Amino acid sequence: MEQVLQEIQKSPIVAFTILLLVILIVPPIFERLRLPGLVGLLAAGIVLGPDGLGVLDAKTETMKLLSDIGKIYLMFVAGLEIDLEDFRRTKDRSLGFGMATFLVPMIFGVIVGRFFNFGWNASVLIGSLLASHTLLGFPIVTRFGVTSNEAVTVTIGATIFTDIAALLVLAICVSVNAGEFSIASVAIQLGVLAIYSAIVLFGFDWAGKEYFRRTGDEQSNQFLFVLLAVFLASVGAEIINVDKIVGAFLAGLAVNDVVGRSPVEEKVEFVGSTLFIPFFFVNMGLIINLSGFVSSLTSELLLTVGIVGALISSKFLAAFIAKLLYRYNWNETLTMWSLSLPQVAATLAAALVGKNAGIITDSVFNTVIVLMLVTAILGPIITEKFAIKLTVPISNKEKNPQDQISEVEVEAKVKTVNSEINLDIDDLSYSHIFKVVVPVSNPNTERYLIEMGALLAHHEQGIVLPLSIPKAHVYMDEPRLNSSIKKSKKLLKQALLISQEFQAQVKPIIRIDDDIARGISRTAREQNANLIVMGWSRNSSLQARLLGNVIDNVFWSAHCPVAVMRLMNEPVNIHRILIPVGSTTPQILRVIQFAQLFADTNQATVTLLHVRPRKTTAKQITAFESELSSYLDRNEFREQPVIQTVLHDDVASLIIAQASSYDMVILRSVRRRTAGGLAVSDVTNKVLSAVTCSMVLFGEPNSG
Repeated sequence: MEQVLQEIQKSPIVAFTILLLVILIVPPIFERLRLPGLVGLLAAGIVLGPDGLGVLDAKTETMKLLSDIGKIYLMFVAGLEIDLEDFRRTKDRSLGFGMATFLVPMIFGVIVGRFFNFGWNASVLIGSLLASHTLLGFPIVTRFGVTSNEAVTVTIGATIFTDIAALLVLAICVSVNAGEFSIASVAIQLGVLAIYSAIVLFGFDWAGKEYFRRTGDEQSNQFLFVLLAVFLASVGAEIINVDKIVGAFLAGLAVNDVVGRSPVEEKVEFVGSTLFIPFFFVNMGLIINLSGFVSSLTSELLLTVGIVGALISSKFLAAFIAKLLYRYNWNETLTMWSLSLPQVAATLAAALVGKNAGIITDSVFNTVIVLMLVTAILGPIITEKFAIKLTVPISNKEKNPQDQISEVEVEAKVKTVNSEINLDIDDLSYSHIFKVVVPVSNPNTERYLIEMGALLAHHEQGIVLPLSIPKAHVYMDEPRLNSSIKKSKKLLKQALLISQEFQAQVKPIIRIDDDIARGISRTAREQNANLIVMGWSRNSSLQARLLGNVIDNVFWSAHCPVAVMRLMNEPVNIHRILIPVGSTTPQILRVIQFAQLFADTNQATVTLLHVRPRKTTAKQITAFESELSSYLDRNEFREQPVIQTVLHDDVASLIIAQASSYDMVILRSVRRRTAGGLAVSDVTNKVLSAVTCSMVLFGEPNSG
């Protein structure tokens, strides 16, 4: 039996297969138990490691490689997920709170370390482990629609300062431990680190933008460029005697501006969160000494309580300092505290580096694991309790200049919905004509899509543009291309007949292109279209969308709004429309405008469903409904939408239940992911997979 286990441990293929099984099966089980999926990965590592079944060994080259890649990827994604635009808007307060939430825990950690007779170097490293934080609660504030609250934005921005500062302290501690400490050596190390950081942050940013400009939409090459940047930065960090996770984090910040919220970024995050980052957490479980871990909770209980208590109290004190300085209310203060509590990404990675370097003991490392478990559970719970009580001033809701609606525009009566859903379109020739591009490729779904486009165009006295794109070949006389063109002509002939049924002006277009998505978005731009209406297969998976299918790429590249539709009935028979509304951002308001455009063509009614947790107060409900009603009253809708507020803790299940009474549900296209690289449950995906009526996924330019 032992010989079999040894053979299994030595086989890279067997180890990789076991890891894939663990990643696929374990996290969903723990999430059903309302525990973070990463806890399950750690537990699986313990079970499969030397103190358990002995199937996997952290000392093998395979596990070392996969774990190192996961650790690098974890820190890279942490840098990539930081919203630099938010940071720039509130940089002064973000730096202020960042200093407080770094220095206070740092001091507390040093005091705890010295109290338990650790050396100064180890104590300083313990302090730095408490100083950073991971935004595990970000999906919660996103769900509540309060990400633009200043306290939340400041906390997110502070992450940049705390993570960089903690990693710099780690680099110095490792240097000191190697016996290279002196004032001169530290000054030289900091100088080299500053030069290296500038090269990564500015050099990689410039190189990335230049490379992306030259390669256009070649996403595969761009993906490889990003990977190269990550590992090149990590290698550079090791060359200057700094741990590779510092380079990975800086690379994430550098690439942040380059990739933005593009399909390339989603590919990078998807690969990391699906494969490499989970490998790191499983390996963390493998290296945990179970007997030592239990001992830490018994014989070293005082140390565990001291470090955990120091973290919780110091983070609260830092948030309280921010409250005094910036006059935040208690709900904002407690939300800042809860968001800065979880210690996952940088903390675990730095703790492992410190352990391997011999700076901290196994007991401290085990205590950090306990700290991670406690804060990863406690932080999101507190965020859930207090973030719901936050308010978002109307002036803060327009984050991007192109999203801003001036008071004059808001007060003005809307003559056509076209002017609302296409606010930033240039005044080109014929720009006053409402144009709907409808790509067609499947004769079985063509009728409903063209009918929808024709209804919208006829109502706005515009024109519907049926579009068929034969795939380009190297030779333009290729027989397969001729066959595709004949098929396109047949589809467009049918589209012409359908459009004429609804008395809509029609202009069929054939465009030969080597990329379907680019062909659609370029045609829309050339025709100065106001809307793209596309079909959507119910069987399209989340993974397919993340990896960049046609729909995803059109969402990203189109200049105008995109409505992706799964029509189960003729549009003329759709009379009851449901729109889940989470907040009153400009984006969701334009979804309402689109719904009203269609409703006006068909004498349909629109219901706005606002789902709030059961703990929501009547005052909060009244405030939201009043704000939404005020907006609706400023627009000349044929029939005002009905606002329906329901208290329920499971948003997706309630929407699914309510949808059974409607002919169509319209959702806004949004996808997000945590900084720790863990997949977030997406309400939209749950609804899309369960609702049986017609669906529309509405996205604005670059909303993906």
